[in-house]
Amino acid sequence: MTMSAGDDRERETIAEQAAEWFVANGEPLDAAERAAFNEWLRRSPRHEEEYLVLLRLSGRLQGALGEPPSLEALLEEVRSEEASHVSPIAAHRHVLPATLARRPWAYAAAAAGVACLGLLLLWGSVIHRGPQTAQVLSEYYFTGHGQQLTQPLADGSLLHLDTDSAVNVRYERRLRQVEIERGQVVFAVAHDPARPFRVTAGSAQVIALGTQFDVYLQGEVTLVTVVEGRVAVGPSGIAGSAATGTGGTMQVGAGQQVRVIRGELPAQPSQVDTRHVTAWLHRQIVFEHEALSVVAAEFSRYGPTPIVIESPELRNLTVSGVFNVDDSESFVAFLRSLKGVAVEVTPTRIRVFKL
Repeated sequence: MTMSAGDDRERETIAEQAAEWFVANGEPLDAAERAAFNEWLRRSPRHEEEYLVLLRLSGRLQGALGEPPSLEALLEEVRSEEASHVSPIAAHRHVLPATLARRPWAYAAAAAGVACLGLLLLWGSVIHRGPQTAQVLSEYYFTGHGQQLTQPLADGSLLHLDTDSAVNVRYERRLRQVEIERGQVVFAVAHDPARPFRVTAGSAQVIALGTQFDVYLQGEVTLVTVVEGRVAVGPSGIAGSAATGTGGTMQVGAGQQVRVIRGELPAQPSQVDTRHVTAWLHRQIVFEHEALSVVAAEFSRYGPTPIVIESPELRNLTVSGVFNVDDSESFVAFLRSLKGVAVEVTPTRIRVFKL
């Protein structure tokens, strides 16, 4: 089975978190830290597996780190508690313990021991962070092909991830930051004037204090559509000015859309029907006089079989309609109804060509 980039990122993230918790457990945790650790262990069997690996390895490191805690005892305690909510799609919420700031020596000792075991890269990513002065909350969420995810955030905001999407979320004392790695996300942002909400997607960034908007990353193009409220949109390199909505940014209101291409903003926002843009929340896609190649590409984002427009003259054929992303048969029937269009369905693709 081939591992995807999302799977690799997930594995790396869990391993890093396990290393941090291992170091944190070098000394007794306080009540809040203990609760956070228990919640982290309980969230996924993978968390338990990664932590167990470190405990086993630590048998060779006891001279540097002291006797490790028993995983069996920890799991016995954790499993006796009420199970917490688990997201339908794999997700990570990581609270970096404040106790790590109080024992920088543990970083050095842990890194030295694990280096002897050939794990320098993993532990190096921990020790190069430096001491923390406060709790830092970071999250990573993603969806696979055809999947969607609705995910509440710690600040009360809500994320809706479309198919094949991935985001990094990071909370700081004066800023909430989200980076879209790929895909499309609708944000419902909790109002907090003291901590602006900044989204970076490709060459564009969006600043909002309390609003709802859609961000779709398409290679070198980023589409920003505002459903409610207002946002400031600008190139991703002007973080300071975008936080105040000035200096090279564009104010975008409800019902408006901005297409940012390689960091370049248009002269002004365009008016759009936000119900069409966000129809994917209901697993639909809506098109009005759109090129068939665009419609086919969007539909292929959800279905198991890609749609290939083989005849160049059909790619710019304009079509309109409302399509259910889970009903490929109806979409194929629609294609066959078009004059001069033939469709062949194979196990690996749906071929569309001119008669």
